[in-house]
Amino acid sequence: MIRAVVRRAEHHHGDQVVGFRDGWQGVLDDDFEPLTIERCRGILPRGGSILGMSRLTPYQVDGGLERVKATMARLVLDGMIVVGGNGSLAIAHRLNEDGIPCVGVPKTIDNDVAGTDLTFGFDTALHVATEAIDRLHTTAEAHDRILVVEVMGRDVGHIALRAGIAGGAAMTLIPEVPFDLGAICAALKRRHDSGPYASIVVVAEGANAVPGTWEMPTYEVDRFGHRRLGGIGAAVATEIEARTGIETRVTVLGYVQRGGTPTAFDRVLATRFGIAAADLAHEAAWDQMVTYRSDSIGRIPLGDIAGEIKTVSPELIEVAEQFFA
Repeated sequence: MIRAVVRRAEHHHGDQVVGFRDGWQGVLDDDFEPLTIERCRGILPRGGSILGMSRLTPYQVDGGLERVKATMARLVLDGMIVVGGNGSLAIAHRLNEDGIPCVGVPKTIDNDVAGTDLTFGFDTALHVATEAIDRLHTTAEAHDRILVVEVMGRDVGHIALRAGIAGGAAMTLIPEVPFDLGAICAALKRRHDSGPYASIVVVAEGANAVPGTWEMPTYEVDRFGHRRLGGIGAAVATEIEARTGIETRVTVLGYVQRGGTPTAFDRVLATRFGIAAADLAHEAAWDQMVTYRSDSIGRIPLGDIAGEIKTVSPELIEVAEQFFA
């Protein structure tokens, strides 16, 4: 995405681009580097970002807004391109209202940004999760086990449900649909009692039980107010084995979903987003976010999506349920 912004800005518009290190921390600390076509050579197949990131926002620091404005004035910046998920894009909209021009680019592996069909990073994470499930089938079949796979998905189950469908999971637990562990265990028990079966249960890290049916794990909260998710896979696996008597193991994919080489689709999508974002900035079309809909790149006001979360569609949930144990 950065490579595309720089190439479009420099080649097509004659603009200059700088990048701030570690997100808003770099803006607050005036920590930046010039971004040129030469600097961005070779980054296309790399995952992550050459600039780094942080969860800090200008509104969490005393005088943060004034420091951002001072940095922009000193560098004579017309505006900023903010890349991130729902939190980052909501901050971008708020900054526009406070006089700091921004455009937004949706980037999250959870794919939960409203207003766009896909965010780059999601396809890569989905491929990693699906490949892992494919590999785990071998062990599950050889030992007649239940294997629980915990994948990322804080508020939505886009990765979990699609990976579950693609990988032939027996059950998928997602935040949009609270689960009844008793019913799940009964279905898995019937499945294994009817013959030698391998069962994969995919669990999104943010999945929740139906209230009153099972005591959920407790999560710590970090200094930014976010729950430190992780561990529900192990808790579910322990309960399944206790209730069914079937050996159950857990695999937590964790940050392996976020790293490595991006898929071809994500590289192309990020490139298209970058070009569109450079165009928005050059046009001074601030407070807009680039979007991907029906294989076309467009734009939408940031205010229309700020605070919104795109959940898994009921149609896709119904598709997955046809194959549940």
